[in-house]
Amino acid sequence: MQLTWLGHGSFHLESGAANILIDPWLTGNPMLEEGQHDDATQGATHVLLTHCHFDHVVDVLPLCRKLEIPAVGQYDVMKHWGEHEGIETIGFNKGGTVEVNGVRITMVPASHSSSFGSETGPQAAGSEVGYMIEAEGKTIYLSGDTTIMADMDWMGDYHKPEIGILSAGGHFTMDMKAAAYAARRYFDFKTVIPCHYRTFPLLEQNAETLKAGLPGVEVIEPEVLEPITL
Repeated sequence: MQLTWLGHGSFHLESGAANILIDPWLTGNPMLEEGQHDDATQGATHVLLTHCHFDHVVDVLPLCRKLEIPAVGQYDVMKHWGEHEGIETIGFNKGGTVEVNGVRITMVPASHSSSFGSETGPQAAGSEVGYMIEAEGKTIYLSGDTTIMADMDWMGDYHKPEIGILSAGGHFTMDMKAAAYAARRYFDFKTVIPCHYRTFPLLEQNAETLKAGLPGVEVIEPEVLEPITL
């Protein structure tokens, strides 16, 4: 199983026949050059969405149309897109599980917001979520954009993920100190990969605080388009 960071909160997960783009932000992503877009999306079979803020959703519809692949995510958004945007969708909701090309994806809560801009102001768009992703005998917790929340207690105990992909840049999500606290208190991770950081000066620029707060845990600072073997 390989995980490739595309910058910010975007990833490309490959496992067997599943080739999943997670919150792919290409257009305007300062960490991903335009000439790297094709490499970032090569071979994709699905797009997995956590919520509808622009830095997670702006390229989802264009990619689904261009690559002729389905979007996977929260039911309300997927239902609307399936009816009005002419793409294939797989919609489900918190607590539900879907299987895509041999990878099991369970939707879990997050605590953030989910909206898009319009001429009349922000419009709500489904709800923010995270995922437990099961593949090749391992479980990955993809936090999505979130703060620390009590739900992490049962999520860690029930799903027992070995790998955590944690939004940890601060300001909009947990920062590195908070992510380390959440990982220690609620999970038993062997590996943690931070994301949603380094993109702008407003966000945290390194994961040193996260590493210091998680002794004995392998904290991998990803580099754009450099695959990580999980």
